[in-house]
Amino acid sequence: MKQKFSIEGMNCAHCVMRIENAVNELPGIQKVNIHLKRNNGVIKFDETKVNSQQIAEKINETGYDAKAV
Repeated sequence: MKQKFSIEGMNCAHCVMRIENAVNELPGIQKVNIHLKRNNGVIKFDETKVNSQQIAEKINETGYDAKAV
């Protein structure tokens, strides 16, 4: 499954890297594309192992405000 997320609070490439690294720790993550200038990201994942809510929570734990859109 592919899901788009709105992500607020990013301001540099390091922010993008932090989010990508955190999300990649979750089981079932296949691809993470975070876009700094658009304040969003598209994440491809195996929905039998992880869901959109868990991904958003992981991004929020990293210090950013994320929600599935």
